[in-house]
Amino acid sequence: MPNSAPLKGRIHSVETCGTVDGPGIRFIVFMQGCLMRCLYCHNRDTWDTDGGREVTVDELMKDLLTYRHFMNASGGGVTASGGEATLQKEFVTELFKACKEKGIHTCLDTNGFVRHYDQALDALLDVTDLVLLDIKHMNDEVHIPLTHVSNKYCLDFARYLAKKGKKMWIRYVVVPSWSDDEAGAEALGRFIHDELNGAVEKVELLPYHELGKHKWEAMGEKYMLGDIHPPKKEKMDIIKGIISRYHSNVCY
Repeated sequence: MPNSAPLKGRIHSVETCGTVDGPGIRFIVFMQGCLMRCLYCHNRDTWDTDGGREVTVDELMKDLLTYRHFMNASGGGVTASGGEATLQKEFVTELFKACKEKGIHTCLDTNGFVRHYDQALDALLDVTDLVLLDIKHMNDEVHIPLTHVSNKYCLDFARYLAKKGKKMWIRYVVVPSWSDDEAGAEALGRFIHDELNGAVEKVELLPYHELGKHKWEAMGEKYMLGDIHPPKKEKMDIIKGIISRYHSNVCY
């Protein structure tokens, strides 16, 4: 019988020497497609599940292996980001398997909007060394207007990762007037401490930025947070101080 066609994934772009999406220097694959509709999304052009371009694992491996010495020297690896990488979990699994065969560290950057727990998801997690999990807000009354989905999916996924003993970094974007409230930070700290069973290695606070605004405008859409500006250092320090009462490794 003829060989089946190689599995293809739909990607937006790659970043060859990333330094903010996991440890060390990383080759980052931005997967195409996302079902969240975050008001501050800086990758607005990744939402369309039919956008981007198709690639095979072999094509990506040929590219990323040329940066292997940078990754090895820095303790880095490969990160699947997005968009939302779990929407193409079969493809990301094959990519991570190929990376593991070469001794390359794998990292899954996800918003946790997971609705189906199946063998395909577990297969992906089995070849994932680290999960970067974005938690947008602990209060659903804030989370829903901010992202257009409930936070129950992300929080359930966090609990699932902890139950499996999967290493994770929690990421929390501090957006003035949306997610810079002290009650939200307190709730996040308690959740990490009480429900994630020591699986969280680090909490990364990400100051909101306006770098994605032009993408919305280029697509003919209104950027709804046009009057919002990055948080001041004093506010970041307050949020850090609150969460630090519940976890020893909080940074921004």
